[in-house]
Order: sequence, then structure tokens, then C-alpha cells
Amino acid sequence: MRGRIESWLNGIWYGAAEAPWWLRALAPVYRVVFLTHRAIGRYRRPPDLLNAPIVVVGNLTAGGSGKTPLVIRLCQVLREAGLKPGIVSRGYGGRRRGVVRVSENSSAAVVGDEALLMAGRTGLPVAVGSDRCAAARSLLAGGADVIVTDDGLQHHRLPRTLEICVVDAQRQFGNGRLLPAGPLREPVERLRRVDHVVVNTADPLAEPRLVGAVAMQLLPGPLRSLDDRESWRISQFAGCRANAVAGIGNPERFFRVLEQAGLKLNRYVFPDHHRYVAADLERLEPGLPLIMTEKDAVKCRGMGLENAWYLSIDASLPARWEGAIAERMLQAVTPA
Repeated sequence: MRGRIESWLNGIWYGAAEAPWWLRALAPVYRVVFLTHRAIGRYRRPPDLLNAPIVVVGNLTAGGSGKTPLVIRLCQVLREAGLKPGIVSRGYGGRRRGVVRVSENSSAAVVGDEALLMAGRTGLPVAVGSDRCAAARSLLAGGADVIVTDDGLQHHRLPRTLEICVVDAQRQFGNGRLLPAGPLREPVERLRRVDHVVVNTADPLAEPRLVGAVAMQLLPGPLRSLDDRESWRISQFAGCRANAVAGIGNPERFFRVLEQAGLKLNRYVFPDHHRYVAADLERLEPGLPLIMTEKDAVKCRGMGLENAWYLSIDASLPARWEGAIAERMLQAVTPA
């Protein structure tokens, strides 16, 4: 049911389907609720975090835009600059109370798939909680000197040193309407108030259509076995047929990468943050390799899957831009 609703909404938000009258009628209600929430959140910002070095990464639309790979890359850049970053995540797809620190033994069902992915890829402390202020406070108390939040643009109670908004070059802002009639969490005018706009594009030579934006390319890494014991270049799978599974915000991007590498796919789409069970994979064509996203892989380990692989993704950004971000946060951590 959830998958059908998600597919129906995506057809309205990013396709040619017209939003029904009752969705359009709810958009002004959403706007009032959002503006009220924003005003209350800003008023209630905790004084002890007002001067904390915090980078907020987010987007204006519901669904995937490339935030998590950007967070991972930013943390690598900050650590290379000599800082000690910690990551705050809402923990979508997980169930827990209060603030939880992610460890190698954590379950995606508890902390969420993205938090588990970021902890594994970076080796950095990750704190999950609906109260991002409490999560940031716990990381700072544990020795982190800069906080990077995954999807925190609309969490207005959390203070921030820098705001970075990620935009998908292909989907952009869909039909331009606010939720639920469209994908927008905030009006597009919000871009004028963020510090940096990062456009996730498949073409590294294309200039972002948004003025002042910087281009980010998501580069496919190797295909790794689910147990991480083997890895192969994606080109070595060229010409092969495979079952491809994606439970992410924009599965088309994942499928396109595999097909451009020469794979012939049986596509299987699941809702974003889907919790996999064995029955989900019973309809896959037998005898073929199973390829999934890295976000899906953290939830499928331990299911006894054979010939199962995941595609790792790395964000590539201009070195000058990365250097400017690192310099800004160094100044925030060690003010003159």
C-alpha cells in the first residue's frame, strides 16, 4: 500500500498527472503549519548551541536528492582539515526513543538505514534522534568539534553556522507546489537564504541552472558483495542480466547507472526506507545476481542472500568549494 501511494504521489509531483482538488486544498494548510513551526523553532533555539559549529545539509523537496553522499564527503573533507566531525541524523526508518549513538552492532530497524550507512562509511560518531539539538549536544560532549546534520534544513530549532541545500538536477522542484500537492517542503524562495546550493547532476560539465550553485556528481564505486569480502568493477558486469532492487527516494538514478554500465536489469522498486523481509525477494528471477543500493544493503545483511551485491557511491565536488567549506568551519571552531 505504501509503495502504491508513493508511486501515485511521484506521478503527481514529478510527472504530468494533475493533483486532485483535495491535495491542492491541503497545501495552504501545510504552509500555515510550516510557518508556525518555523517561527516557534527559531524562538526556541537553545542558547548553549547558538555558537556551536554546525553544518546543516538538507533539501526543499520530499524524497532523495543526494544529501547522504554529500554529508559523507563533507565529513571526509573536515576530517582531512584536522577537525573532528560528528553526524546528526533523524534516523528515518528506525524506531527508538531519545538519542541513540550508532555503533557497528546497531540495527537499521532501530537507528535507520542512512545513519547506519554513514557510520560505516565514515567511521565517525553518529547520533540519531528526533531532537537534533539533543543529538548534537551529545556529540559535542563526546569530543566532536563540528556537527554535520543529514536532512536538517527544516529543523528550525537547531542553530546553524552553514546551510547547504541539495537540488536534484533532473527532478528539481517537480510541479513547484507545496506538500502534499507537490514535493516542496518550503517555497523555492528559501534558496536565497541558504549559504550554498549544491546541484546533484549526472553531467560534470554542465553548468548548474541555479545562479551561484555548485555541481556535485555521484560517482559509482565498485560492486561489493553483501558480506564485503569481494569487490568487482561495475564494468565487469557489463552484458550480464541482474535483479536490481532499490528502496530509495529516486530509484531511477540507481537503475540508470547500472544500465549505462551495460547491465540488463529486472527492476524491483520498493518504498524509501523499506524494511526488507525474505518474502520481498521471493519474486526475483532465480539464478541471477542481486544488485542493490548501499542504503538497502545495510538492511539486508544477515538475510542469507547469495550472489548479492551493492553499489557504493561517492560524491565529487570542486576542490575549491570543499576548501572554502573547510576553512569556514576551521574559523568557526577556532575563532580569532
